[in-house]
Amino acid sequence: MHMLQNSRMILIAAALALLPIPAERASAHDNHASYAAGEPGDPKKPSREIIVEMGDRYYHPKQLQVKRGEQVRFVLRNDGHEDHEFLLATTAENLKHAEMMKKNPGMEHAEPNGLQLAPKKSGEIVWKFTKAGTFEFSCLIEGHREDGMTGTVVVK
Repeated sequence: MHMLQNSRMILIAAALALLPIPAERASAHDNHASYAAGEPGDPKKPSREIIVEMGDRYYHPKQLQVKRGEQVRFVLRNDGHEDHEFLLATTAENLKHAEMMKKNPGMEHAEPNGLQLAPKKSGEIVWKFTKAGTFEFSCLIEGHREDGMTGTVVVK
């Protein structure tokens, strides 16, 4: 009898695993409309390449201009001696996220609009700017933003 109950429990668990996640339980990360600066780009489509160097307490270049609808392949290089990140959002969103990171040191990102890199490493983000406006990229590792690791993207 005990074995029969275990089998039923396994079948119920398997059936529940196949059910879709209700919209109210889906995370903001699953909804591309939740990104203020646009949406993740398609790596298979053409894009303009912009190299962004991240050093200890700086970005180069610090200001960028793109056209609305343009897809950009950000090639990010950490030339510094510490971990750095590039998180593309609005200033308000980055400030809110920075507060969360202060409460959760060591927090890592798995977002299509951000990337954290170890020293001397590089990576890429492909992003499509679907909305006009001024957006920010920032390093939200504690103390880095305050020391000047912010930049802007103006989308016209």
